[in-house]
Amino acid sequence: MLRFYFSDAAHCQASLPAADAEAGDAVMEMKQIGMQQQQQKPPLAGLRERKHEGSGGAHLAAGLGVVRPLVVLALFTLVLLLTLPSAAHRRLSLDLLLLHRPAASQGVSNCSCSANSSTIEHPKDKLLGGMLSPVFDEASCLSRYQSALYWKVSNHTSSAYLVEKLRRYEAHHKKCGPDTELYKKAVEQLKSNRSTGPMECNYVVWMASDGLGNRVLSITSAFLYALLNNKVLLLDLPEDMKGLFCEPFPNTTWVLPSDFPINNLKWVWRFEKDPYRYGDMVKNKVLSNDVNPANASYPLPAYLYLHLVHSNDDFDKMFYCQESQLLLQKFPWLLLRSNQYFVPALFLIPEFKKELSLLFPERTTVFHHLGRYLFHPSNSVWGYVTRYYEAYLANAKESLGMQIRTFAKVDLDSHLSSIMGCALSEKLLPDVDLKDPALPTIIGVKPKAVLVTSLNSGYFEKLRDMYYEHATTTGEVIGIYQPSHEEQQHTEKLSHNMKALAEMYLLSLSDSLMTSPYSTFGYVAQGLGGLSPWILIRPDKKNLCLHSMTMEPCFHFPPSYDCNANKKVDIGSVVPYLRHCEDFRKAVASALLQSIRRLAEFSIYQSLDVEEGIKKIS
Repeated sequence: MLRFYFSDAAHCQASLPAADAEAGDAVMEMKQIGMQQQQQKPPLAGLRERKHEGSGGAHLAAGLGVVRPLVVLALFTLVLLLTLPSAAHRRLSLDLLLLHRPAASQGVSNCSCSANSSTIEHPKDKLLGGMLSPVFDEASCLSRYQSALYWKVSNHTSSAYLVEKLRRYEAHHKKCGPDTELYKKAVEQLKSNRSTGPMECNYVVWMASDGLGNRVLSITSAFLYALLNNKVLLLDLPEDMKGLFCEPFPNTTWVLPSDFPINNLKWVWRFEKDPYRYGDMVKNKVLSNDVNPANASYPLPAYLYLHLVHSNDDFDKMFYCQESQLLLQKFPWLLLRSNQYFVPALFLIPEFKKELSLLFPERTTVFHHLGRYLFHPSNSVWGYVTRYYEAYLANAKESLGMQIRTFAKVDLDSHLSSIMGCALSEKLLPDVDLKDPALPTIIGVKPKAVLVTSLNSGYFEKLRDMYYEHATTTGEVIGIYQPSHEEQQHTEKLSHNMKALAEMYLLSLSDSLMTSPYSTFGYVAQGLGGLSPWILIRPDKKNLCLHSMTMEPCFHFPPSYDCNANKKVDIGSVVPYLRHCEDFRKAVASALLQSIRRLAEFSIYQSLDVEEGIKKIS
C-alpha cells in the first residue's frame, strides 16, 4: 500500500528523486484546484499522516498555515481524481501511477531535507523481472500488472535467458497464431491427413481434463514443452473456462479456433481409441522412432495424439524418452491431453537438459515463473479477488491461507482437530483460553486473518466460533474468512471455476499457507505465491504436518521406465534433484538437495537412499 509520511516542514519537492518528478509536478499543477477545496477531505485508502510532536508544533502550524494545507490538499485532490474512475481499486490506481511498497532489501526513497521530508515508497516490479511484456493495454486485463502489487515480493528472479526466450516465443506465436497465413497453411496440411515432416509453424493443441487446478498445471507443462520445441501452444478451451483468463501473448490468441478440422476434442473416450494415439502406435509397432516422415515407405498421419493423463500406460509414457522426442519433433501437429504437471520429467530428457538449466537455474521455480507469466485472471475474476482482499484481508497484520480439500468422507471435528493441531504446534495460529473468555487484547494491533477455502462451510464456522467465543492466549485478534462454499465441485460450471480461480489467487497472497495433500488447487496457490506450504499430513507420530521444502507442484503419476537402461526404475531416485513428494509417495517434484535430506528425517521416507544419490553428483 502507498504511504506518505508528512514531517514538520511544508514540503521538499525540490529534492524528490528523479523517478518522482512527474508526480511532484502533477502535485504542483493541482494547487489551484486544492485552494478551491480546502474545506473538503476526500476518502483516501492507504494514506496516513504522521502526528507532529515537539514544542515546535504550534510555531509550524502558525508559520505554515497557508502553504502546508495547499500541498496536502493538493495531494488529496490528486488522489481523489485518480481514484474516481474505479472505486473498487482505489488504492491500486494510485499505486500504479505513483509508487508502491518495496521489498525490505530495497529500502525507501527519502527526501534529502532532514526534518522536512516526504517519503514515497518505490513501486513493485509489475513486469515481474521483465517476464511480462509492457505492450498490453492495462485496462483490458487489470490483473496482468496489478498482481505484483498484491503478491509478496518474490525472492526468485527470472533468468535473462527465460525473458529473452519468452519474447521470441511471443513473436513466433504472433507469426503462426490463428488467422495467420501460416496457420491456415498448417491447417490445410492437417486436412490432407498426411505428414510430410515439420513445417515453418508447428503446434501443440492442449485438451482439457479434470478440474481447474489440473488444467492450470497441465497447460503450464504443455507450454514449457512447446517452448522447448519451438512449437505454438493452442488451447481447446471448454465453455466452463471461457472468460477465466486474459490472453498471455500480445496481439494474438492462444485459443484454438472453433473451425479446427478435428472435431469433438473434448470427448476423452474418442481419443483413448484414436488410431493416431502415440502409445498405441508404438505398442503395435506401427510407428518407430527412426522413421522419417519426409520419405517414409508408408503414409504417416498428419497428427499424433499424446495421452498424458494419470491413467495412461507405459507405452504412452514412452513420450518421456529421448528417442521419442526426436520423432515427435518431426510432426507438425501434436494433440495433447493431460491432467498432470509433467514438468519434472522433462528435466530427465537429455535433449532438454541444457536448455532447461538456462531457462531455470533454480529448478524449483518453473511453475512460479510460468504460472505468473501465463495466467492472468480476467477483469471479472480479478474483481472477485480485489474486492474480497480489500474488504477482509488488506488490513490484517498477517494472513494465513488454509486450503482444505477432502477426497473421501471424513469426520469434520476430527479432521479440524488435526488441522488446528498443526497450526498450533507450528505457531501459525495462537491457542484460545477456554477458562477466561475475557483476557485483555493487545490494543491497537491489527488482527491476523485466516482465509479458509473449502467446499464445506463447516470448517469455517467452527474456526470462526472458536476465535469469536474465546480470547487468544497471546491477546491477538483472529479473523476467519471464507469467500464461498460450493459444497460440491462443479468444474463444468463457469461460475464455479471463476470462484475457484479467485480463491487460488487469494490463497497465493497469504504470508503462510496450509494445504491439503494431493490437491492441485493448493499446488497452484503455493506456486503463484512462491510459498512452501505446511501440508496436512502426519509424516510420523511426532509431527502433525509437514513443511514442504519446495513450492513446485508434484507430478503425481510419473513414468517408471528408464529409457536408457530399458528397465523399470523409481524415478524419484534416478537423479538427486527429483524427490518423492511429501503428500503422495509415488509422485515426484523438483527440490533442492537439502530438501531431500530433510525428507529422510521422517520415518515414512527413511527407505530412500538419499545420501547415496547425492554422492553421485557431488
